[in-house]
Amino acid sequence: MPPKLKTALFWIVAIFLVYAIITSPDRAADLVRALWDIIVSAFSSFGRFFANLAE
Repeated sequence: MPPKLKTALFWIVAIFLVYAIITSPDRAADLVRALWDIIVSAFSSFGRFFANLAE
């Protein structure tokens, strides 16, 4: 991916995130909570998998 396109996409996403947070902070917080739950669940699953391998 060309560097200028990568930079442009980064700024577009950043501006969109700021806009989404400003216009609807409750929904943005719910989204962050949901993403955090997914991440925690994934790490927990990896931990259980490796714990079961060690048994």
